[in-house]
Amino acid sequence: MPSSLLLEVPALADFNRVWTELTDWLSLLDRVIKSQRVMVGDLEDINEMIIKQKATLQDLEQRRPQLEELITAAQNLKNKTSNQEARTVITDRIERIQSQWDEVQEHLQNRRQQLNEMLKDSTQWLEAKEEAQQVLGQARAKLESWKEGPYTMDAIQRKITETKQLAKDLRQWQINVDVANDLALKLLRDYSADDTRKVHMITENINASWASIHKRVSERETALEETHRLLQQFPLDLEKFLAWITEAETTANVLQDATHKERLPEDSKGVRELMKQWQDLQGEIEAHTDIYHNLDENGQKILRSLEGSDDAVLLQRRLDNMNFKWSELRKKSLNIRSHLEASSDQWKRLHLSLQELLVWLQLKDDELSRQAPIGGDFPAVQKQNDVHRAFKRELKTKEPVIMSTLETVRIFLTEQPLEGLEKLYQEPRELPPEEKAQNVTRLLRKQAEEVNTEWEKLNLHSADWQRKIDEALERLQELQEATDELELKLRQAEVIKGSWQPVGDLLIDSLQDHLEKVKALRGEIAPLRENVSHINDLARQLTTLGIQLSPYNLSTLEDLNTRWKLLQVAVEDRIRQLHEAHRDFGPASQHFLSTSVQGPWERAISPNKVPYYINHETQTTCWDHPKMTELYQSLADLNNVRFSAYRTAMKLRRLQKALCLDLLSLSAACDALDQHNLKQNDQPMDILQIINCLTTVYDRLQQEHNNLVNVPLCVDMCLNWLLNVYDTGRTGRIRVLSFKTGIISLCKAHLEDKYRYLFKQVASSTGFCDQRRLGLLLHDSIQIPRQLGEVASFGGSNIEPSVRSCFQFANNKPEIEAALFLDWMRLEPQSMVWLPVLHRVAAAETAKHQAKCNICKECPIIGFRYRSLKHFNYDICQSCFFSGRVAKGHKMHYPMVEYCTPTTSGEDVRDFAKVLKNKFRTKRYFAKHPRMGYLPVQTVLEGDNMETPVTLINFWPVDSAPASSPQLSHDDTHSRIEHYASRLAEMENSNGSYLNDSISPNESIDDEHLLIQHYCQSLNQDSPLSQPRSPAQILISLESEERGELERILADLEEENRNLQAEYDRLKQQHEHKGLSPLPSPPEMMPTSPQSPRDAELIAEAKLLRQHKGRLEARMQILEDHNKQLESQLHRLRQLLEQPQAEAKVNGTTASSPSTSLQRSDSSQPMLLRVVGSQTSESMGEEDLLSPPQDTSTGLEEVMEQLNNSFPSSRGHNVGSLFHLADDLGRAMESLVSVMTDEEGAE
Repeated sequence: MPSSLLLEVPALADFNRVWTELTDWLSLLDRVIKSQRVMVGDLEDINEMIIKQKATLQDLEQRRPQLEELITAAQNLKNKTSNQEARTVITDRIERIQSQWDEVQEHLQNRRQQLNEMLKDSTQWLEAKEEAQQVLGQARAKLESWKEGPYTMDAIQRKITETKQLAKDLRQWQINVDVANDLALKLLRDYSADDTRKVHMITENINASWASIHKRVSERETALEETHRLLQQFPLDLEKFLAWITEAETTANVLQDATHKERLPEDSKGVRELMKQWQDLQGEIEAHTDIYHNLDENGQKILRSLEGSDDAVLLQRRLDNMNFKWSELRKKSLNIRSHLEASSDQWKRLHLSLQELLVWLQLKDDELSRQAPIGGDFPAVQKQNDVHRAFKRELKTKEPVIMSTLETVRIFLTEQPLEGLEKLYQEPRELPPEEKAQNVTRLLRKQAEEVNTEWEKLNLHSADWQRKIDEALERLQELQEATDELELKLRQAEVIKGSWQPVGDLLIDSLQDHLEKVKALRGEIAPLRENVSHINDLARQLTTLGIQLSPYNLSTLEDLNTRWKLLQVAVEDRIRQLHEAHRDFGPASQHFLSTSVQGPWERAISPNKVPYYINHETQTTCWDHPKMTELYQSLADLNNVRFSAYRTAMKLRRLQKALCLDLLSLSAACDALDQHNLKQNDQPMDILQIINCLTTVYDRLQQEHNNLVNVPLCVDMCLNWLLNVYDTGRTGRIRVLSFKTGIISLCKAHLEDKYRYLFKQVASSTGFCDQRRLGLLLHDSIQIPRQLGEVASFGGSNIEPSVRSCFQFANNKPEIEAALFLDWMRLEPQSMVWLPVLHRVAAAETAKHQAKCNICKECPIIGFRYRSLKHFNYDICQSCFFSGRVAKGHKMHYPMVEYCTPTTSGEDVRDFAKVLKNKFRTKRYFAKHPRMGYLPVQTVLEGDNMETPVTLINFWPVDSAPASSPQLSHDDTHSRIEHYASRLAEMENSNGSYLNDSISPNESIDDEHLLIQHYCQSLNQDSPLSQPRSPAQILISLESEERGELERILADLEEENRNLQAEYDRLKQQHEHKGLSPLPSPPEMMPTSPQSPRDAELIAEAKLLRQHKGRLEARMQILEDHNKQLESQLHRLRQLLEQPQAEAKVNGTTASSPSTSLQRSDSSQPMLLRVVGSQTSESMGEEDLLSPPQDTSTGLEEVMEQLNNSFPSSRGHNVGSLFHLADDLGRAMESLVSVMTDEEGAE
């Protein structure tokens, strides 16, 4: 928009800013919608995205009023301006943002509709996929159930029937696979913009498995049908072969008879004719060789399947008969050839036959050598095995010829005389007859030996080659099965890996589930390491055997190893990424709590997981949440409530609401605690456990009260409060009992239900509780008001008197049961009175009483109503009562009754009777017979009466007021402090420097707040940086100041111990000088019978010294507690003096202007002294605040010096009065110490 136009129409700047913000938000929302992808087929992911889209659509609708306001503002601008250009720009921008809004809304609705359709289609596909996988599993189970059975017609027929039935089932199941494929194709086509890897991989896997099953079934069916055909044809082929062999035997017999005729060698024509007939016969024999081997092989298979039956015996006979006839026929054929060859030059024919055999053997040996090396994969070796089987059959066929030829040569050399050999052998030159015969014999014998040697060598070579083939087949088959198994498992794991979404797209809440799934996958693929090692070992073994793997096998092995390594790396990377995401964004990271603060604040985490907060604007850090700091600062508004029980209860009520614990029922809290198995109350809880439990609590509250609960803010605030109460040192751990006590105390439940639950946590399995366990409960409970700086009003942090009070109420039983504990708690003991008052405050918030306040004239009275039991028709509202305002003629010590609910007619009549009765009683009666609304717990120098008015009766419930308790003594030091405050009030009242004319002197004495507020005007403002920022830091600062005092106490005790040791050494030396046996060292001293009166005196003196030391230490402890109480009171007085004057009200009149009031620092607990009147006092006690009695005056002087430094010189007169009173206080302390020391000396 042009700057000149903005100058001319200034209102356009705001319009332009709002328009820009809304446009940018819509653009960002549109980009987010387009970038959000889901895993198609993953119902959980789709549902999560639908929820996101629904939430986004709700956000868009929630912002619609902003759009309408912008349109309205634009219309107003157009009406107010006459600049046409401005009107055009406004109109254009409104049209653009409306168009953009409609477009984004349309995208959201379309995307939501698409996701709903995707969810429906994915559900259908998943159902179809399950059905397809089910039928695949059934088909695989049937295939695996097939085994090699009998080789009979019936068995083969049954297998064929089973195979055909499976093929029929596959055709029916094909419908399921087709449906799954169709739905998958629809998902891939319609939702291609989203992540379809899961659908694609699963579909490919199903189709590959289905095709493999189809192929196996088809191959098996073909093989079985072929086997069935062969079995059907086997009897016919056997009969036909036997018939032929009978005919061949007849022909062979005829030829054999013809070759044995006399004078056959002379008939060369007859020899040639017979040779031709033999060749024909030999041709038929060779033609039937394969038929014979097939019949023999099939017959052996059938024979094995019929083993043990009568059919097997008959078949064996027929096979033996066939083999015998075949062998005899071949022998006859060889004999015929031998006789025919012998009819001519026999030795030459033998010589040629041997030469032919040698050549043939050499050829076969070369052929066998050429079959090497062993193939590198199973199919190649299987082919080599088939080739070698044919080679062995050829050897087996040739074996009779070789054996017959060798036998013929042997017979020839044996039967022929040397004369015959002379005629047969003719050389070019003349040789002696003996030499000619020897040459023929030597030649034939040498060739026969060579043939025999080569034959045996070839057989050995063939057997060795067969052994290598068999071994290679076994190893390669094992390798093939191992690689197939590994490949299947890797493919399944890769399908899962392929379905992984990017870690950045995962929901934070699902990180842990995804992490567990990936870890489970890592556990599932861990055994694959052994599979990979196994196939690598098999490959090495094959290499050792001289078998070079084929390129296919090598590439397969390399591929499997690479895929395995990549899968491992992917799984480890995925786990690492999920761990990092879970660490940075998961529940353990507390990431979801980062939204609990807004800029310039940032939430950070210390090494022990404790959160702290960084203010980038001021570059400071603090433990308290910014909202918690604001809450603590707002609690200062309640400091004008002068009664500590109500002041504490109202602060806790505001804290309870801020933490939304007023919405938490006891049953819901118990369910959350049980869900996280928080049963061991003594066990510590770390920060993550606390956050997880609180998240469960507030998630449930958010479901019930969506608009009231901000889960991250509530969890962070409640964690902050629990740490402030129970972990001031920020160690990062609190006990389970402490956690339960804090949550249950502020939850929404009946008071007695809370008591029962808390008692149950510390009771034993028998339902009884001893003093130690009760002390643990009360200690954790008192920490709640202690964190607010109000612990002194409730008896201090020492819970031993409260435990003693409870067991005294139970007649000093060693253990108490729940009923006695509840009876004691109904008396509202001083240490726990804040809890029932909290319930009454909560109940009175909405109460409306039809009465008018006699002081401020409020009508009707909202909240508590206080009715006087001394005057008729006298009521006070809670605001006037809490501030201590009274009307003329009514005193604070007059009896009153409190109502947190509207009164009934019966209560009105009862109160009227009481007023009438009290009319006849004097003021002295009320002063001597005070009534308390709580059970006081008296302690040693700690925890005096509370600030609640002693005349206030009828606590909640109204109709059951507790019995009155005796008034406690006011002679202790705290009463003296109150007395000094009264003196201070009188002195300042005499000066007339601060009182209004409308306030009487008596009323001013009753309210020390007027004094304190007056002196606040004379204080300089301290630097806010010097003030503690949180209750935890206040306690830490106090403890750090007292640490030095504790060290001094320890030093004094050590010095006293050294003096006692020196005294003991002196006594021991005196003992030794007198010649007595040496005394044992102090740790070893045991009561023994004295050897002399002197020994008894020494032992008695040592005992007295130890007893005296114990009394000194006990007295020291009492004095330290006393000094601690005084310092705490002075500390509260100092803070009260520094309290902003604007916050204090005296009978509704402001005592100082805001400009002169001291601003309250970031302190989260007000440590203020509240004194109500002469009848009421308050004691202050802090836990473990000890100081030595000899340093009491020094500590008081230091405090006085600090107070002196806080006042300007111009206010010297009034401050001097305060210093005089402080001196009186110091002298009173010194006198008390001297009295106690005198008592100690008297003992």
